[in-house]
Amino acid sequence: MKANHCILLLIALFAHSSCSDLLTEEPASYYKKENFFISPANAEMSIIGIYDVFAKLEHYGQFEMAFHSSDDTYYIQGTATDNTRRDISHYTLSSANQWVEQVWSHKYQGLDRANFAISGIESMEGYKGDTPDPKLVKLVAEAKFLRAFLAFDLVKYWGDVPFKTSYSGDYESAYGARVARELIYDQIIDDLNFAKANLAWADAGSSPERATQGAARGLLMRILLQRAGYSLQMDGVSTRPDDTKREEYFNAVISEWGAFQEKGYHGFFNGGYLELFKGFSHGTLNSKESLFEIAFHSADGSSEDSGNWATYNGPAVAPPNVPASDALNHMGRANAFFRVVPEWKDFFEETDERRDVMVCTYQYNWNNATSSHVKVENSNKRNWYPGKWRREWMPLGYKDPNNTDVNYCNLRYADVVLMAAEAYNELNQTATAWSLLNSVRIRAGATQITGANYADLLKSPKVHDLPFIDDATEAGKFRTALYWERGFELAFEGQRKFDLIRWGFLKEALVLFNGKTDSRVRTNYPAGNNFIKGKHELFPIPLDEIQVNSKLEGKNNPQY
Repeated sequence: MKANHCILLLIALFAHSSCSDLLTEEPASYYKKENFFISPANAEMSIIGIYDVFAKLEHYGQFEMAFHSSDDTYYIQGTATDNTRRDISHYTLSSANQWVEQVWSHKYQGLDRANFAISGIESMEGYKGDTPDPKLVKLVAEAKFLRAFLAFDLVKYWGDVPFKTSYSGDYESAYGARVARELIYDQIIDDLNFAKANLAWADAGSSPERATQGAARGLLMRILLQRAGYSLQMDGVSTRPDDTKREEYFNAVISEWGAFQEKGYHGFFNGGYLELFKGFSHGTLNSKESLFEIAFHSADGSSEDSGNWATYNGPAVAPPNVPASDALNHMGRANAFFRVVPEWKDFFEETDERRDVMVCTYQYNWNNATSSHVKVENSNKRNWYPGKWRREWMPLGYKDPNNTDVNYCNLRYADVVLMAAEAYNELNQTATAWSLLNSVRIRAGATQITGANYADLLKSPKVHDLPFIDDATEAGKFRTALYWERGFELAFEGQRKFDLIRWGFLKEALVLFNGKTDSRVRTNYPAGNNFIKGKHELFPIPLDEIQVNSKLEGKNNPQY
């Protein structure tokens, strides 16, 4: 598949078995921490064991996809209750939701593996003393990046949650009380500061499947902006920090952006926006724009370490009616659970390369007579799909009709540019913010936005007017432009919903788009009707966790 991925996965096979044992209540003595961290090779295995948690089908391989919807760009098809993805996407979920329980479990499994690796490596002789082995220091930095990544997911999804930085070596230590999210944020930032100080910048030979300094700095920018925004508290009220704190966070974002500018390696992919996304589906590793990817690979296509990227979140592809011996000559199936909000296609300029990447208006049917797939345009907008990952862009053939080896790029350079632009605007440096935003538009072939053409590009009838953003000032115009630009550039990549939450108007955006969308789409996109402010900004803590963890005192998140 990808350059060094098969080697890593061979290591992961060993790491998975050992780390699974390590996470039991009473691990076998051979795998106890004091006996495990005896060599750099074992230290490396402990890190691969953390990555392995990310790559599970029940985590980022599939289940996590639903957590990012619905927003104003896409939703899940079908409204019948399922206690899994539809209920999440349509905001009808309960604390017994099976996917929420699985994702919660994987976050804590990964967190525990990270804690195990960090404390274990730090206890090694080669790490102690005045001149620790730089290879071991790098591994600790990588583990702290992954711990910060998972901890941020927990805060973003559930708010105040149980959290600790020590390994759960027994039953009693596995459960804890809620920890205030601000304390967790402090630890996340400490971890990322360590990571960025001890990880190298990427270069042309790097793989974005492993953490680098750029990944740590980019993630830190994302966390600072989320922390500066609105967050639902336990009393059911969304609040954000005071202006002084917010200014501190915005300045910190700009400081990280300065490091990107000083290093100079990361930038926009040279081949253009379309080829960037074709590359993700094809399995091409690109460390220039792609800062961090969650890697998937399975030798036989089984669900273990495979994902559903390009099958569950791309255009539909009918199952090929061929014998298994002919599988290498055809595309596999794509069930296409997600649907795009179709109006976005008209919001783009004709010259904007991102339009036909974001919105896919066709699917592939199977023709038995020719024993081949046939591309069919869909006039019914209810069958328009998110188009950033596609079966047709993958190498021909399949190991499993549904599962793929397509990576999920969680963080890329264009997002970093737009985050820096947002921080500059909030610090009253709007001219710089416009320049950065327009650099993203230039790459896409879109017109640069100025005060002179703002209304033509970002007001009705070209796009929906946004009553929840005041654009009477230059900073307000930029906020409106950023609303659209982050949609144009980053739709379906896992950030949009949480942008709208931190900006304080996810409900309002859902209502607006539901009310204006195509009538054939409206009944399948009920998120605006179902979303309850003061509740759905957070997910429920799984019922099973509430029942077994007495330190939670039987209290779930607001209104669950």
